[in-house]
Formats: sequence, structure tokens, C-alpha cells
Amino acid sequence: MYLVEIYKSVQGESSFAGLPCIFVRLAGCNLRCSWCDSEYTFTGGHKMSLDDVMAEVQKLAPTKLVEITGGEPMLQERDLVPLMERLLSQGYEVLLETSGERPLANVPRQVHKIVDVKCPASGEGDSFRLENLATLTLGDEVKFVLAGREDYEFARDFVRTHKLQGLVRDVLFSPAFRKDAGPERTADNCLLDPKELVDWILADGLNVRLGLQIHKFIWEPMTKGV
Repeated sequence: MYLVEIYKSVQGESSFAGLPCIFVRLAGCNLRCSWCDSEYTFTGGHKMSLDDVMAEVQKLAPTKLVEITGGEPMLQERDLVPLMERLLSQGYEVLLETSGERPLANVPRQVHKIVDVKCPASGEGDSFRLENLATLTLGDEVKFVLAGREDYEFARDFVRTHKLQGLVRDVLFSPAFRKDAGPERTADNCLLDPKELVDWILADGLNVRLGLQIHKFIWEPMTKGV
């Protein structure tokens, strides 16, 4: 497998936000989202065996929550699936952050999938595979990163059309962060004002969770490895 980094921090997003978590960040991504904050994962990385990855994770004990992220982790499906199975067998709770652009049918059912459906302003709005909806469970989450009103309406209509409530554990609406974010740890770095997003959610009566990348309020927004 090709990895960028393995580190321990607190989970910054999803319904697991705020919990201590071990992050396994894989290299490589086939999407180029306009607001991406992890372009350093697109190429490179260092090769590690499954045993090496497990050894690094075990060094970060006693934390038992592990998120596999990228890049796009499912580009390395052949090696990733055995890693997830091994983590599960050793008592880890496993999260998988993915765009849903790759097939998800082979992901173990016990893994919590956090599926980031891309909205129009990302430039990758048609990338989600609708057949992946059939793989979602009540342990999974669907996330929409929003840069403006068009993204919000896309996400709102997607949630309603595909009846995501009742299909997954949570639906998250998160404002995108600026790629040129300054050092201030404030919502001024968001492309969409969280207050405006909340106003829209309440006006439309949506039962979705507001998601803020809390690590960007704890540390300077462009800090890596947190």
C-alpha cells in the first residue's frame, strides 16, 4: 500500500467528531475538487506492507477508533479490504472516508462508511456511483461539502430523491473551507457561512446534521497531520 501518513488526533468530522482517532491516510486520488485541502496526497506516498501498517497503528494505542482516508482510499481496494478486515478482527472500530466514485460493494459491512457525495462547485458533481446507495447501512453516513446555494440545493434534492433519511445513520451538510485559508481559526475561512447554511436547513425542514471541520478551529486551518 502507498501511504502518506499515520497519526493520532481527534476526529474532526462526521458523527464521531471530537473522539480520539488514528488516521491512516493513503496516497492517490482520481478527483480534483476545487476546494480540496489535501492535494499533497495526490501523488507519492511511501510503500508499506500490511504488517507495517498494523504495527504503526498499534503503536498509537490505546485508541481503538481508526479512520482510513486519503486521497481516495478505494483506489487501493485490493490491499485496503484486507487491512480493514484485519483491523476489525483486532477490535478496532473502522471508519472509511470515500467519495463513492469507486465501487463500495466489497467494503466489510462492519466498517462505517463516510461517503462524501461531491456537489457542483467541487467540479466533480457527477462522480458519485448511484449503485453505491445499495451498499449503505444504518452504520454509514453521507456527507455533502457545500460552497454555496447551488450546492445546498443539489444536496437537499439528493437527500430527498434518494430518501437518505432512514437509509444511513446520519446525513451531514458541511461548509467548504477556502484553499487559501488564513491562520485565523474562525468561520471566516468557510466558503459558505455556517449560519447561512443553518438558516437554509431550518427553512427547508431538513433532518440533517451540520458538520464543521473542528480540527480547523482547534489548529490553524492549513496545518497537516492533525
